[in-house]
Amino acid sequence: MKKVQIIMALCVAIFLSSCTGLSDNYSNFSGIDGNIVLGGDSYTVLEENPFVKVSEKPISTFSIDADGGSYSNVRRFIQQEGQLPPKGAVRTEELINYFNMDYPYTDNSDPINLNGEVSICPWNTSNKLIRIGIKGKPLPIQESPVSNFVFLIDVSGSMSSPDKLELLKQGFTYFVDQLSSNDKIAIVTYAGYNSLALGSTPGSEKTTIKNAIASLGAGGGTNGASGIITAYEIAQKNFIQGGNNRVILGTDGDFNIGLTSLDELVNLIKSKRDNGIFLTVLGVGRGNLNDATLEQIANNGNGTYEYLDKIDQLKKVFIYEKSKFFTVAKDVKIQVEFNKDVVESYRLIGYENRLLQTDDFTNDSTDAGEIGANQNITALYEIVPAVNADFKTLPTFNINARYKNPNSDISKPININIYDRGLGFHEASDFMKFAANIASFSMLITNSKYKASSNYDSILNSLNTIKLSDPYKFNLEFKEIVQKAKTLK
Repeated sequence: MKKVQIIMALCVAIFLSSCTGLSDNYSNFSGIDGNIVLGGDSYTVLEENPFVKVSEKPISTFSIDADGGSYSNVRRFIQQEGQLPPKGAVRTEELINYFNMDYPYTDNSDPINLNGEVSICPWNTSNKLIRIGIKGKPLPIQESPVSNFVFLIDVSGSMSSPDKLELLKQGFTYFVDQLSSNDKIAIVTYAGYNSLALGSTPGSEKTTIKNAIASLGAGGGTNGASGIITAYEIAQKNFIQGGNNRVILGTDGDFNIGLTSLDELVNLIKSKRDNGIFLTVLGVGRGNLNDATLEQIANNGNGTYEYLDKIDQLKKVFIYEKSKFFTVAKDVKIQVEFNKDVVESYRLIGYENRLLQTDDFTNDSTDAGEIGANQNITALYEIVPAVNADFKTLPTFNINARYKNPNSDISKPININIYDRGLGFHEASDFMKFAANIASFSMLITNSKYKASSNYDSILNSLNTIKLSDPYKFNLEFKEIVQKAKTLK
């Protein structure tokens, strides 16, 4: 009988994996008493960006993406589940931007600095690779603005497992220890209905805040929309003019009461984003993780999305990189103009759901991504070079960026020209090498049609040559993940 059940489950899994559509409801397999169980995680499947001829479209425009949620979720699949992730879980730009590249910040005239380079493409040496780097202004602790935080915590029944509510509670407790005495914290919870678990409380009362967090338990349905509305009302009521106002949402994304569709939730969050309140979305758990919804809520709500898979990730989000909770530039857009005399065609690697129309670049009503203090953003293009003996004397591309200051509705432009110095991949910066290895890994685990000669051994060999700062060993861990992925089917 068990053999029949296994065969039937496999047939269902094969059928589901062959279906196409907006949502990839691939779910991880786990063995329980010999049976194969199909879970309910939800992902959005995106088609990779194709090569575009410069003669037809010399300009490429996209919003930055400061999220890192995809990487920690991919790590969970490989490290904890012992399997490669579903394609929909892999967003290359989030794999790359999980890591702190530690780009230089040298120009105080803008809250973001630009840099870039060109080298040979490691997985297709006939082509070249372009790296675009963005650095957010560092913010010393003594210069951090006073903060008004609202913790919005899902306490519905689906959050009862240790890797959900309990993990969030520990993370928020870490975060309380980072507060200054002038900061304010409120806690809103939601299940079948929402509740104000703690009114806005000064950071000096850490014991009171921690006790409120510790008392939270899970049970009931999930009316996330109601909780979102209440959290923003509380944030607005305690708004600090010129300060840092932010809602931090922790959930598995299993909305099943009230507004439940992706469109409804996105429209709700869009209506809240112009009031000066920023958003951080923290996803947790497995089996009913609605990654698709959480990522889009963050994208459309002046926010960022992170996935919490283990204690080290809690420390990364709440302690090591807490400066990201302070936005230094919002609605950051990038527009790359390629030189047709140097570049024949190009392909943006990742950012598939962050693409913008050319006219969106100068349209200040068009939403785009935010960058936190000291944060680094990277984008890669693979290009087919044009035959031109003078390529070193001509700019390969121009990076145009527009951003708004956190309290402004008017964007400001900055730009920089990037030249090809004829470098081989081994001569490129460690920034380029590391980002390229992550992109190559992403193409391998998704079986990308653009992966060319990408292979695990080449990635590992290249990673061994890189000497970027790695105080918390996340770069080293990536090498271990590549080694593990190599053994998986």
